Amino acid sequence: MTVSRKPRSLPDEQKLRLWGVGWALALTFAATVLAAGGTLYGLVVLLDFQKIDTTAKLDARTLFDLVKLSFGVVAGAGALVALVVAYRRQRVDEAGAHREATRLHTERFSQAVDKLGSDSPAVRLGGVHALAGLADDAPDDSLRQTCIDVLCAYLQLPFTPDPGTDPAHQDEHHRYLAFRKVRHTILRLIGDHYRRPKGTHRSWQSCDLDLTGVTIDGNIDFQSAEFSGSTVSFTGAEFSGSTVYFSGATFSSSTVLFGDATFSGSTVYFSGATFSDGTVSFIRAEFSGGDVAFHGAEFSGSSVEFSSAEFSGGTVDFRGATFSGGTVYFRGATFSDGTVHFDDATGAVPQGLLTAVGTPPHAGVTLPAAWLLSAP
Repeated sequence: MTVSRKPRSLPDEQKLRLWGVGWALALTFAATVLAAGGTLYGLVVLLDFQKIDTTAKLDARTLFDLVKLSFGVVAGAGALVALVVAYRRQRVDEAGAHREATRLHTERFSQAVDKLGSDSPAVRLGGVHALAGLADDAPDDSLRQTCIDVLCAYLQLPFTPDPGTDPAHQDEHHRYLAFRKVRHTILRLIGDHYRRPKGTHRSWQSCDLDLTGVTIDGNIDFQSAEFSGSTVSFTGAEFSGSTVYFSGATFSSSTVLFGDATFSGSTVYFSGATFSDGTVSFIRAEFSGGDVAFHGAEFSGSSVEFSSAEFSGGTVDFRGATFSGGTVYFRGATFSDGTVHFDDATGAVPQGLLTAVGTPPHAGVTLPAAWLLSAP
């Protein structure tokens, strides 16, 4: 099992761009002359000078002042040259330091990826922690995103299922448990880093997260995380035998995809989460045999799609949720053999909900009285 991915190239704005020295000096002198002339003119206008006295004689004092002025101009020009040269040297030094940091990052990245392909679970675990550390220390967001992508790609790889506890398969079972620990460690690290406030050290917020098709059989904690300006995909993921916390999370100006995901045998909490100014998709998601809690969640200013979702054999809780200023769709959703609570929910009736559950509501679905009165 191997994972191979090269770091992304640096964006254009991170590459060193410097004008020629001649152009830089010419523009600097021109800008200085314009600034000095503008300042002098402003002072003349402000002090309301009517005219300048003239004299036919050039006395010693005036000559001395002119000499001082000449030396001042020369000194100022030299200072400008030194400033331009120092700025260019600083930019070159920064670019060199960035290249060196990128080179070291690339070397460490290659070593960490090689560890992920090892046959030893312990070595793979070391590679996981090495990649997470690289993401924390990455010199730019592009390299950080690359490390996160590789960790997600590892989770997307197919894995051998548990052969069971039969003594005849004891070695295979222990190996399965060891590699499962590697997967669970990645899930834990992802949750830990996305919970850290944006802009702080070791925070991965605003980075994309691609867990498409991943089997999530370990716990993830995204409590109070903020998903803003990024794309987070759980499309086709299977939440099985795990507990996933999105309690108090904020989904704003981002795209979060749970389309075709399966929630079975897991508990997923969206309690108190805020969905605003973004898009969240649960299209064709299957809620069966598990608990998904949206109680106290706020849906405002965003588009949340439960269209064609299937609610069966599990419990989905929207009690106390608020629907306002956004659009929540339940068009084509089906409710069967499960329990869905909307008690004490307030705000606009989600579009398609009353049609999906029927009027009176389908058995197992509880709606606020105000919503029942709104039924067509």
